[in-house]
Amino acid sequence: QVQLVESGGGLVQPGGSLRLSCAASRGSIRLNAMAWYRRAPGKQREVVAAITSGGTTDYPYSVKGRFTISRDNAKNMVYLKMNSLKPDDTAVYYCNFRLCPFQCSPWGQGTQVTVSS
Repeated sequence: QVQLVESGGGLVQPGGSLRLSCAASRGSIRLNAMAWYRRAPGKQREVVAAITSGGTTDYPYSVKGRFTISRDNAKNMVYLKMNSLKPDDTAVYYCNFRLCPFQCSPWGQGTQVTVSS
């Protein structure tokens, strides 16, 4: 089963930027649609960015224009560049298959993003 490990989170001031990385191992993700999810305190996990195997991207309104998902199939990696961060973006960020929960790898620990002054 594919293992996914997220990294790159941290503490950033409002308006700042971060780049998250997701490394896949124990299998290739190049043929799969992938997504970044986040879970904020007291809220359900939500999709914040998705990318098809061919590179087509999709975002919810809340992050559109600020977040950019990308992938490097040769490296088996998925990335999330986040700009103009807001306190509402504070959450634990995870990557996984876009079709979760129907097709899902075990959720990793995620990476914490905290936006605060």
